[in-house]
Amino acid sequence: MGSLAALAPLASGGRLTSPALAKSSESHQTTQRIYKAIKLGMFQEEIPIAEKFHLLKEIGFDGVELNSPGGVDKKEALEASRKVGLPIHGVVDSVHWAKRLSDPNPSIRAESLAALKTAIKEAHLVGGTAVLLVPGKVTDPQEENHFQVWRRSIRQIRKALPLASRLGIHILIENVWNGFCYDPQGPDDQSASLLAAYIDEIQSPWVGAYFDIGNHQRFAKPAEWIRTLGHRIVKLDVKDWSEDGGFGKIGDGDVDWAEVRQALQEIRYTGWATAEVAGGNRDRMREIAKRMDRQLLGA
Repeated sequence: MGSLAALAPLASGGRLTSPALAKSSESHQTTQRIYKAIKLGMFQEEIPIAEKFHLLKEIGFDGVELNSPGGVDKKEALEASRKVGLPIHGVVDSVHWAKRLSDPNPSIRAESLAALKTAIKEAHLVGGTAVLLVPGKVTDPQEENHFQVWRRSIRQIRKALPLASRLGIHILIENVWNGFCYDPQGPDDQSASLLAAYIDEIQSPWVGAYFDIGNHQRFAKPAEWIRTLGHRIVKLDVKDWSEDGGFGKIGDGDVDWAEVRQALQEIRYTGWATAEVAGGNRDRMREIAKRMDRQLLGA
């Protein structure tokens, strides 16, 4: 990977394990709990939010995730969550692609930081624990290259850490097709070591990985990324990908789900796993829940 590999030594070494991952050794030896969720926007029926929450709980989901800034009214969603007993476990930063922390324009970086802070506040408002963040995108060898994305995004994330730590909200870095911490022209067995080094350099227990199982199937073996990222993984996104069909239904792609389950057991993962696939009506929600049970949970 050439210049990308040169960034690996920037890792600071060990970091504190996230409080969200703390478990007793006794529970490690018995059963690990993975909580099943969806992005609320995937449920596309035109019905009241409270009814959506009720149906999702009835179907078997343990929680939902929202977008922020914007998206559904957060107070209305919180009221529905409390009424039904279906948690909102966090939010997705909704502007991190359009207004990037790595943008060459300082004013755009400031807007992106403001949006991240809004997402942190709204995650706290709804009782969530984290914000999913894409830290930047490699777009130009001169203005937004890998090194610049690395440095600029870390500077901005550190500015949000006082607020995140005060409110108890994790900032979680998602692996996506942004050309960052992997080579988009490289082979299909790339390592997660650069992403691990990036997270470690921030040196905060409030920053971790939001590992998307299917996103890097084209470039890597998801189970090996799970093993490499290890304790850094605080939450999971769940999707599939195949060489022939691209992104698709969970279980219909090339992801080796048995190996993924094994890797999650090895790192003793417990926490939220959120589907991020094509949505639809309540029947589609039932199908997604069943596919998550079968492929991710082995049920």
